[in-house]
Amino acid sequence: MQAHTYAEMLLQTGLRRDHLICPIFISESQEEKEDDGYGSAIDAMPGIFIIPFKHAVAGVQKIVDAGIHTIIVFGIPKRRNGDGSAAADRNGVVQRTTKEIKSAFGRSLEVITDVCICQYNLSGHCGFERNDAAAPTTTKKIIDNDSTLTLLAKISQSHAEAGADVVAPSSMMDGQVYAIRSALDKNNYHTTKILSYSAKHASSLYTPFRSAAFAKKRGAIDKTSYQVSYANPRQAIREIAEDIKEGADMVMVKPGLGYLDLVRRAKDQFSMIPIAVQNVSGEYAMIKAAGMRGWIDEEQWKIMTLAVMKRAGADRIISYFALDIARHLQ
Repeated sequence: MQAHTYAEMLLQTGLRRDHLICPIFISESQEEKEDDGYGSAIDAMPGIFIIPFKHAVAGVQKIVDAGIHTIIVFGIPKRRNGDGSAAADRNGVVQRTTKEIKSAFGRSLEVITDVCICQYNLSGHCGFERNDAAAPTTTKKIIDNDSTLTLLAKISQSHAEAGADVVAPSSMMDGQVYAIRSALDKNNYHTTKILSYSAKHASSLYTPFRSAAFAKKRGAIDKTSYQVSYANPRQAIREIAEDIKEGADMVMVKPGLGYLDLVRRAKDQFSMIPIAVQNVSGEYAMIKAAGMRGWIDEEQWKIMTLAVMKRAGADRIISYFALDIARHLQ
């Protein structure tokens, strides 16, 4: 299939470059090795790099040069602590990166920031852990939803202060949108929008991402107690409805390929609000791995992946293929 045919396929679905959101990993460490001159390669995600803070603006410039004007920033701190409270530090990696990028690009670039504590705590969970009062004789831990909300609100406020246009809570804590919206409004950040990871399903397809963000974390992390089950689409729709009620400006379905039915259902049911979908790291890694082995036509499948997401009803698409897709749309 020729390049012009790929472009036609994308255009037929209505996909444009302004629908694309490009993820970017920024490391607080200045000693990050530089495999391509400005960042270190992620083994599980060929072609994706962790960029040290000192090269953040240069990394974003490549995205802007491709015609993409929205990014989502994922920060990787130098160190973690027990509760992940460093995520709210005004001098943290996401906060400093946002200031640098907004200073360099101003209103020409929309900056979305990931709001979570999993990269900052020792457990890798998206919420505070505490002992289970129902099982006092065991070491079993449970997620303390309500205590986590306070920290998520503080993180969001610090991102807004740094200049974030949109904050994106990905913790899947009940009430997170209301807590964040209340904190932003109380502190006069009325124009800061919220993109909520409303229907974030428990999935091993996030493993390549975790290999980058949790470089020192070993083993699987069970998040089924607070992320959505793949077998319960009604719960996913309820989560989306609740986030909209709490004040979300945009809602997300994640992962993408296995949940396109939910994207369509959400678009039909909530037509008044933009629906985002994330083409997650595992989806990216599978296509790259099969393409590198000659098992599939990689270029065709990256095109088809985003085309079907758009066709299903996605208004915005977060994808590690964003740069490649943007070049076809030039």
